[in-house]
Amino acid sequence: MVKVGLTGGIGAGKSEVSRLLASYGAVVVDADKIAREVVEPGTPGLAAVVEEFGGDVLAPDGTLDRPKLGRIVFSDPGKLKALNAIVHPLVGARSAELEASAGPDAVVVHDVPLLTENGLAPLYDLVVVVDAAPQTQLDRLVRLRGMAEEEATSRMGAQATREQRLAVADLVIDNDGPLDALEPQVRAVWERLRSD
Repeated sequence: MVKVGLTGGIGAGKSEVSRLLASYGAVVVDADKIAREVVEPGTPGLAAVVEEFGGDVLAPDGTLDRPKLGRIVFSDPGKLKALNAIVHPLVGARSAELEASAGPDAVVVHDVPLLTENGLAPLYDLVVVVDAAPQTQLDRLVRLRGMAEEEATSRMGAQATREQRLAVADLVIDNDGPLDALEPQVRAVWERLRSD
């Protein structure tokens, strides 16, 4: 088994790289997806979030109002730390379960947005960073995701810097250009991972 940590700043294109790697045969363990699962209605994770932040973070249907919670935590580092203390251990436990269920010859790609911030690079055989210039990230967040520029800037500011991510990279995928320039790079990374 080859354990790969995949990361990149918000808007860098990590999700597209993850999707491509899965299409080639990688077992993808998506930390963002798991983070949503562990706070679904009826879970201990959601109960802990409500206890910490109050019932105002719930939507009328009882699900977590993620945009509202995001506005709270991304404007207050202390509140972000409190949320992470609840969610990260739950995500880690579920990620370990999924990795354990992969075959011995699998390439397991852990798609982890906050890999750098949480000092997780040593957990993986290789770290792959999807890199894009901050201006490219900001443009994608505003133009493609419809975020207000202030919210996008706040979220980018809550993450590691580009330099910090590149410092932990074993392999870098440059995603500053068009989508059709991405696939050949991801294919080359996949071939490298299969040969390790």
